[in-house]
Amino acid sequence: MTGEQENKNGKRIALCVSGGIAAYKAVEVLRGLQRAGCEVRVAMTQRACEFIKPLTFRALTGEHVVVDDYAPDNPDPIAHITFSQTVDLFLVAPATANIIAKFANGVADDFVTSTYLASNAPVLIAPAMNTTMWNHPATQRNLRRLREDGVQIIEPDAGEMACKTIGPGRLSEPEQIVAAALAMLREQEMRGAQDLAGERVLITAGATREELDPVRFLSNRSSGRMGFALAEAARGRGAEVTIVAGETSAPVPQAIRLVRAASAEEMRDAVMKEINEATVFIAAAAVADYRPASRAASKIKKSEAALSIELVPTPDILAEVARARRNGLLVVGFAAETGNVIENAQDKLRRKQLDAIVANDITREGAGFDVETNIITLIARDTDAPVALPLMSKLEAAHRILDEVLRLRRTHEKN
Repeated sequence: MTGEQENKNGKRIALCVSGGIAAYKAVEVLRGLQRAGCEVRVAMTQRACEFIKPLTFRALTGEHVVVDDYAPDNPDPIAHITFSQTVDLFLVAPATANIIAKFANGVADDFVTSTYLASNAPVLIAPAMNTTMWNHPATQRNLRRLREDGVQIIEPDAGEMACKTIGPGRLSEPEQIVAAALAMLREQEMRGAQDLAGERVLITAGATREELDPVRFLSNRSSGRMGFALAEAARGRGAEVTIVAGETSAPVPQAIRLVRAASAEEMRDAVMKEINEATVFIAAAAVADYRPASRAASKIKKSEAALSIELVPTPDILAEVARARRNGLLVVGFAAETGNVIENAQDKLRRKQLDAIVANDITREGAGFDVETNIITLIARDTDAPVALPLMSKLEAAHRILDEVLRLRRTHEKN
């Protein structure tokens, strides 16, 4: 037994591998989960065995790999029951269009699909298929149905496929799949903890738009994923959550109060209206620093002459909230930087008198806008010592940020 395997965290994961060219990457997913201390059991479809042999997974787990629960060598005659109901997470990577369709329509014609129906564990799938198959209305309909059933889906990456087509459908990177799995396990733990019960958390998310004319505007690439992840995590831990959101492209969390605000001025007004009811304020939105000094009443026409636009500063929402805070309000900011990340974040922390700041280098792979992962550094005013965290899902990053909020709350109460 390796040192990795000895360092157990008590979490058990069923890893199901379906038959696509990306099946070999499931080995990296398995190893990543084991390094995180998880106990992993593997099941495979018959077609998956044509791409990678069960022996590989058996050697790495020390466990029988189930392909056919009626096979003579299967030690458990009701494996689809015991396999599925003794795990904390049911993970499928890669998930082909075929397996997704079977899950969505309740087909149980092999071990993996039967196990899915028998499982009472949370389900996470990582699709991988040809771009045309991914975009097909039938596949998208099946994915919507699975989401409605509570299945979490890791969106595939875009790029060149084995079939030489280019577009979305490539299996997400193994480390991102592992990060998403660990985040779901963490979410399960936090749902039981309810350690933020009684807190009223106000979060800003997404991008603001500063209009030049009725057609054009200044904005940025923020999707709202980080703010929405914070809202989802806080709700799961018992907090009452309100989001003030600008323009977003990420799915909006369910059962959370949402206030829309298009511009920085509108976001400022919405925040100041809500802030008196909040006990925690987290500014995750990418608010424009400048807006046009004036908005043209009609569309600005193109001409040969250069166009000059005067820009003026927008309201500094974070600084205003921090200055006007009431006793007990915790204020957390974000610093998305492209250089001197820690120094710039520490300066912002001190200058705006924040309780904590979340710094990230948006030039690093996996930490930019509109991706499902992040690489963050936490800096708190009472320590000013940066705590650098590795690549993880934005939901897991949200929980780490909320852990810091909880620590700050307990510190304030002691003082």
